[in-house]
Amino acid sequence: MSTLKLIHGADLHLDSPFSGLPPEQAAQRRREQRELLSRLASLARERQADLVLLSGDLLDSRQTYRETAQALVEALAAIPCPVFLAPGNHDAYGPKSLYAALDYPENVHLFQTAQLQGVELPGLQCVVYGCAFRASHREDSPLAGFSAAQAPEGWTKLGVLHGDVEGSGGYAPISRQEIAESGLDYLALGHVHQYSGLQREGNTFWAYPGCPEGRGFDETGDKGVLCLEVGPGECRGELVPLCRRRYWVLQADVTGQDPLEAAQAVLTPERREDICRVIFTGERGEAPLDLDALAARLEGRCWALTLRDGTRVRRDVWARMGEDGLTGLFLQAMAARIQRSPDDPVLQQAAAFGMAALEHGEDVAP
Repeated sequence: MSTLKLIHGADLHLDSPFSGLPPEQAAQRRREQRELLSRLASLARERQADLVLLSGDLLDSRQTYRETAQALVEALAAIPCPVFLAPGNHDAYGPKSLYAALDYPENVHLFQTAQLQGVELPGLQCVVYGCAFRASHREDSPLAGFSAAQAPEGWTKLGVLHGDVEGSGGYAPISRQEIAESGLDYLALGHVHQYSGLQREGNTFWAYPGCPEGRGFDETGDKGVLCLEVGPGECRGELVPLCRRRYWVLQADVTGQDPLEAAQAVLTPERREDICRVIFTGERGEAPLDLDALAARLEGRCWALTLRDGTRVRRDVWARMGEDGLTGLFLQAMAARIQRSPDDPVLQQAAAFGMAALEHGEDVAP
């Protein structure tokens, strides 16, 4: 066959604590995380996937609930193709790990060794190489000295593992040169929670799909898994969203308008099911913003909302024009230009922006 249809997922971090949310909402988010598993199985059926590659950290290391373990096994069994799972640093494989206690369906292969091992699939004319974290840290590269050159000629060569490309810490650091020399057609990676885009080193394509469900404001926007078509020397694909909710960091400029209206403008209807942080910016009057009152008025605009005040007190730009220093000289020059072109709004903005820049480091008169 020329190409294989793959689904590549990673970093589900099931049973994350969601400590930034109230307890009831945190529990709901954990339930919604488990739904990722059934959506993954549905996507595999819909796309008629030949293989599903899961690159570690399916579980979060703090606690795993019985319902999650049951949902994981049921979802894997519902995927109508072979599934390859490479445990990561948060769900490392060991004799006391959850992975060792589960009864897996026949379509699932769990990599258990720290060294890369290959599984041949003659019916698909491909070989899948993978390995596992055996502890929460790993200092060496799993690709060091590895080559897939021994695979049958013309077969598609795939890798699935958890690691840190160009990393220097203890999470299986991998160099780009090692990827290029691996001989793999596609390397399915996990560990980085942002989608990397489809990358290429030498003849090897590789990617991080990112986490499929955001867990905080450092994991914003659409999240999902990669759907790919891979063959010897070729790879193409797309990120398919699977997330139930999205995190957004939004800015609401209060300069010249009511803070409530500024927040309502950025909390658009499509944010109603999402988790939002609104940061108020711009200039306000002397009184600080009443964030509690604003939060009450904005209730229902999104699923969960936090507000931050990043505004500054409004001031008269021209009040310091008579000073003997760089600020005074700047304002005098701007005032002269505005007098010559009183209808030019850009000059007024330039004066305000110039003052904002100057206040971080002003010249003193000699």
